[in-house]
Amino acid sequence: MQTIRANDPRLTWQGAVSLETADDFVMPWRIPHEQRGLFAEALQLRASQAAGVRVSFHSDTSTISGSVVLDAQAEEEAQIDLYCDGEFQGTADILRADEFGFQNLPSGEKLIELWVPQFAQFRLRSLQIDDGATIEPFDDQRPKWITYGSSISHCRAAESPSQTWPAIVARESNLDLTCLGYGGNCHAEPMVARMIRDMPADYISMKVGINIYGAASLSERTFREAIIGFVQIVREKHPDTPFALISSIISPPRETTLNDVGFTMESMREQVEAAAEALRSHGDKHIMYFDGLKLMGADEAHMLPDDVHPSAEGYKIMGGNFLKEIAPTFFV
Repeated sequence: MQTIRANDPRLTWQGAVSLETADDFVMPWRIPHEQRGLFAEALQLRASQAAGVRVSFHSDTSTISGSVVLDAQAEEEAQIDLYCDGEFQGTADILRADEFGFQNLPSGEKLIELWVPQFAQFRLRSLQIDDGATIEPFDDQRPKWITYGSSISHCRAAESPSQTWPAIVARESNLDLTCLGYGGNCHAEPMVARMIRDMPADYISMKVGINIYGAASLSERTFREAIIGFVQIVREKHPDTPFALISSIISPPRETTLNDVGFTMESMREQVEAAAEALRSHGDKHIMYFDGLKLMGADEAHMLPDDVHPSAEGYKIMGGNFLKEIAPTFFV
């Protein structure tokens, strides 16, 4: 077997905003690692978890294995999904083992994509491939999609890393995904807007509401304005990029219940739509509004075990509904 160190330039880290490189590992982050102190501490934790991140390369190897540093904070199964030329090959569990492996890969040169755990810190030491096998970086020419959201985009309960709803949508739509779903930490913060502004993107989406409702972090006076400000910051470098504003999926106990600042989920959806209308009326021709109830509404409420977060099957339904209700208008 030949060993490929995690910092080898022939490995392409996709979906990461930055990489932390130590003596014996590389760890992907979903904020700029060196500037992490400028972000809320709770958001830093979620950004250290690798939702949507892939390690990709071309190779003719028939086997692949890896050595990782275990996440001491992980409380549940951490998994890695393997795809070869876009076809699913299998899932490996790494919660209680510092190694993983896949055998009997398809013959010949192929694109290898390792989808790493969505709800764990992932530190890769090295990969091992067959002696004499080729290895080349993946120069991904697909359109880049950045999606920002809450735990419902982070997808802790997804069946595996490639079965989150953003991953399902990205694979089916042939997009290069960067998932900025931060569990409990989608509050339309300016630092996140600045980060997205400075990243390459062909499509940008923002699914917002549930965290702001739960924390009462914005009120009816500030919510619409925060969304508008967020979009305007991003527009400084992405003036014509298609931008989707998506309101919250259903949460039955919160639909008509006032939170601590007088918001209901129903009224928050109205404000997200109002933000899109205000931006359009001031010349933004590429802003779009989509009702989150089209992704998961009353008919799918039984797929929310805690009345907030979809089940593993619910995330698959969300991905399918996005492909049906949003993608045909948004990804054009």
